[in-house]
Amino acid sequence: MTPPDTAALRAPGRRKAAPTLAGALVTVLTAGLLSACGDAPRLDACAWMKEPVDTAGRTVVLVDDSASVRGRTAGRDYAHSIGRLLAEVVDRKDMVSVGSFSGDSAQITWIAKDRSTDWIKDNDNAINQKKRKQQAADCLTDLVGKAESAAPRSGGSNVLAALTAGVSSLDAASGSRSLLVLTDGLSTTGCADLRAAAFRDTSEINAIARVCAARDETPSLTGVDLTLAGLGQPATDQPAPTAAQRTWLTALWRKLCGAAGPAAPGTSCTLAPTAIGTAGQRAPDRKPPQDPVIRYADDRPETYQLPGAALFDTNSSTVRPQAMPLLNDVAVRARTTPGSRVAVLGYVDPRGRPDNNQQLSQARANAVKKVLTGLGVTRVTAHGRGLPTGCSKPADAAGGRMTAEEKLQCDRRVDIEIIRK
Repeated sequence: MTPPDTAALRAPGRRKAAPTLAGALVTVLTAGLLSACGDAPRLDACAWMKEPVDTAGRTVVLVDDSASVRGRTAGRDYAHSIGRLLAEVVDRKDMVSVGSFSGDSAQITWIAKDRSTDWIKDNDNAINQKKRKQQAADCLTDLVGKAESAAPRSGGSNVLAALTAGVSSLDAASGSRSLLVLTDGLSTTGCADLRAAAFRDTSEINAIARVCAARDETPSLTGVDLTLAGLGQPATDQPAPTAAQRTWLTALWRKLCGAAGPAAPGTSCTLAPTAIGTAGQRAPDRKPPQDPVIRYADDRPETYQLPGAALFDTNSSTVRPQAMPLLNDVAVRARTTPGSRVAVLGYVDPRGRPDNNQQLSQARANAVKKVLTGLGVTRVTAHGRGLPTGCSKPADAAGGRMTAEEKLQCDRRVDIEIIRK
């Protein structure tokens, strides 16, 4: 019997064909099409902005990341509220850096550095120029959105320190220098600490400006076009200033940034009347890190000797209105010296009745304490010392002795000590 043909016993058809070049091409093309349908990364529409460009103008955008702006659940939405301001930056084709700031020393968290908005360079097609210009505006909006959602590096905010940091990062500009700061203006640290501010009159504004200048905390804005947007607009779930308090806050920042006086050439300070919207709901951020506290050894008090004639009328313990600017200066210094307490020491000259010296010196110390407390200084004590044991005012530069009148003026005084403890 003839053995069966083994080929006939195989499954019909059936020999496996070797792969062909055409089949391989089909496989590659199919894989490419599948990737294009959803697996391939999207093109970065902002990639062209990262290319180095020789441009003269620079803009720095800084976003306040403090608690008053961020709120507990929904903060201020600067990104989609400042379209006009960002459009002006794009119109100038500036090089742009974007960051957020927080903390006493205005720690900057940079989101992007040196992004070009030159939508014309290597692009001579009018339609493409229009498209790229819109891309630049959209990309800047996204960067500001990332800045406002960044977790703060530490608590509080120092807006003046942020201005100083922003100006420093503009040093490389060979042409125009612009600084756009998005903030509610409610500093909680530094010389412009507003936690105990009265928000009432210009004397307090002038006092804050003088203290900041004396401490060298006022930024040098020469040659910088500064724009502040969002003043007086904290998050909706935070305490909100009244209309009058917003007016006071605006006047304060006009004073601090130099808008109230003559500006140097190429310098400007604009307080943009921009209504800042509210961002959508967001999950609470992680708790910011706590920095270790550094204790310094210098605990010597800072003493201010105020002549009694400037504070009181003769035999009176009522503070004269003319003394308020002087006491405002001292109050701001005390409020912005962390952990300090204040001691008010009253003295009289020897011309009064001995039985009245102690009473009058105490009454005057109490009166000054009341004024300082009303100006937001919380830890104040008052002590009537009667006659001074000696006048600490030095002799004049020529080495002469004080006249009798100068001695009396030095005796009838109020010393205010700001004690750093």
